[in-house]
Amino acid sequence: MPIQRRNWLKFSSLALMLGWADICKGASLLAVRVWPARDYSRVTLESDVALKTKHTFVPSPPRLAIDIEGLELNPAIREWVGKIKPDDPNITGVRVAQNSPGVVRMVFDLKQPVQPQVFALTPVGNYQHRLVLDLYPSTPVDPLESWIAERTQSNDPIADWLNKNANSNANSTSNSNSNITANAPSSSSASSPSNTTTPGNVQSPPGNVTAPPITDRLIVVAIDPGHGGEDPGAIGPNGTKEKDVVLQIALKLRDRINATQVKGSPMRAFLTRDADFFVPLHVRVQKARKVQADLFVSVHADAFFTPNAQGASVFALSQGAASSSAARWMASQENKADLIGGMNLGVKDSQVQQALLDMSTSAQIKDSLNLGGAILREIGSIARLHKPKVEQAGFAVLKAPDIPSVLVETAFISNPSEEAKLADPQYQNNIADALVKGLQKYFERNPPLTRKRST
Repeated sequence: MPIQRRNWLKFSSLALMLGWADICKGASLLAVRVWPARDYSRVTLESDVALKTKHTFVPSPPRLAIDIEGLELNPAIREWVGKIKPDDPNITGVRVAQNSPGVVRMVFDLKQPVQPQVFALTPVGNYQHRLVLDLYPSTPVDPLESWIAERTQSNDPIADWLNKNANSNANSTSNSNSNITANAPSSSSASSPSNTTTPGNVQSPPGNVTAPPITDRLIVVAIDPGHGGEDPGAIGPNGTKEKDVVLQIALKLRDRINATQVKGSPMRAFLTRDADFFVPLHVRVQKARKVQADLFVSVHADAFFTPNAQGASVFALSQGAASSSAARWMASQENKADLIGGMNLGVKDSQVQQALLDMSTSAQIKDSLNLGGAILREIGSIARLHKPKVEQAGFAVLKAPDIPSVLVETAFISNPSEEAKLADPQYQNNIADALVKGLQKYFERNPPLTRKRST
């Protein structure tokens, strides 16, 4: 019997005799990361071995207690208490103590009642064992309400109409399906801001937006900055993280869209994330559908095996084979985001979520290819292209059944020269300009129809 196999069998027998708690003794925390967001706050404890835990939620005053076996309290564990920021929407603070020998108790004091999800993740990528604490507000953040509040805070003249229209649709339908794509406001009807309460930590556009003219159509574009939170995306040779540069590009694109009209119809942007936090792929799609988006644009900065790959690319969904081996590899890499970011696979509606992602239609793909072509032509006028045509592959984030969707790889972050460009605000501005021009060209050729989608 090989020596390596004998050693493994000895270890397995030892594990059975000692039990889980004995194996966990001596465990050490390698890192603690906190990701505050309006949607939810996440705390990640990374350790060298899997941790055994028990948790208790106390509703009044709201707090969450976590007992972690196999740990001894030390200064390093105490230090991370300072990672909780005062503006965290959900967490007031955290206390740590040695509850009993070999058990550390962490108590999270909360700003509001939450629905906690506590789950473990096995090692993947550069991460070892992770214990994840997701603190979701008991009243979930509604993407449409949050978006209306953001528009209200920026004194957007369409905010009042958005709010009234959303409320009227909520009252007239049992599933609160708001039809924000029809009967957009005149400039007179949108002159006064709504009384919608604005949640904290909302990004504000750089100034007031000019009141739109009378129109019967509002164009909504969902912008999806890839990755975020635990998922950094690709990392360049000089340490630039994809999740950071694509968020910067997305924010610039948002401001341009919000100041744009197409044939008298105002355009407004909705971001699937506006800060550094993780959003599962299916939730990005659900958010876009909730706000009745007309288009979905996912922004990325790709990487490849070698540092020589260069140029921007645009991808649409493929229901069959990928258009190239490179496109298939790219889709495979992007679809791993849920594993790296840390999605709770135990959620009850996972089957429903998967069904949603399997409803894409040939009509949606055809429109996506037209959209991708318009964007690719504009990017080609300001940057090098990796391929001269829109490629296709099975990207999970593009599977909205009724929204034309594209994924834009703005440059290869794995290429040192392109990494430098991606970090350059001027290049980011150029990409944002090209993207909004591509959107305009698409809508000029494909005027949006007034329609009501299901959610």
